[in-house]
Amino acid sequence: MSAVPATVTTTATVTGMTCGHCVSSVREEVGKIDGVTSVAVDLSSGLLKIESSAPVEREAIAAAVDEAGYRLAD
Repeated sequence: MSAVPATVTTTATVTGMTCGHCVSSVREEVGKIDGVTSVAVDLSSGLLKIESSAPVEREAIAAAVDEAGYRLAD
């Protein structure tokens, strides 16, 4: 019986999103990060929830969010 890899959950807050297109853009860019298996973005709170097969560095998340045209909150 093989072990199932653990899922790592990372959260952050995205600023500047105003619509569903914003959410889609962030979800698409963050989803391109290696190891990411799931991305959820809440428009009203800005909450970004990432599930991955290994920890994702904040710098990689910030770069993906920036590519989508938004910023991570400090």
